[in-house]
Amino acid sequence: MDLTCFVEIPQGSRNKYELDEQRGVIKLDRHLFSSMVYPSDYGFLEETLTEDGARHLDALVLVSEATFPGCRIDVRPIGIFQMRDEAGVDDKVLCVPLHDPEWAKVRELEDTSERLRDEIAHFFAVYKELEPDRVTAIEGWAGRDVAEAEVAAARARYLEQAGQRGA
Repeated sequence: MDLTCFVEIPQGSRNKYELDEQRGVIKLDRHLFSSMVYPSDYGFLEETLTEDGARHLDALVLVSEATFPGCRIDVRPIGIFQMRDEAGVDDKVLCVPLHDPEWAKVRELEDTSERLRDEIAHFFAVYKELEPDRVTAIEGWAGRDVAEAEVAAARARYLEQAGQRGA
């Protein structure tokens, strides 16, 4: 399953950038309240929608070097990090770049180190702790099959909504 991730936040950043789709610009949403940095590039999978239909499916991309907001990376999913926040389900699909030899042999979640998965889980468990009225609840990791099923469902929702707009 080949996908395209739109990067909003580069690995190592404390700034939370978001794409403002109506204006076609990337804007600064906030600076993280905690002294933590994003453990991977972070953004969303193009042509997907979450269950609520309000936003794209979030994605984490394991990169050898941080990219930049607005960069598009061709990726493949290897797993999914399942969590909730104050708005509800907030899962993140873990991906690797298709054209980076560093990640060429990584096909399954288990091909990554447990330490890396723990670092990602720790980041999302605590990155909102100092922010008023924001919470996270970690549910854990699931493998590539679960990630691909969620991506397929998110793509179907996107196509359905696009079809309704075109009708």
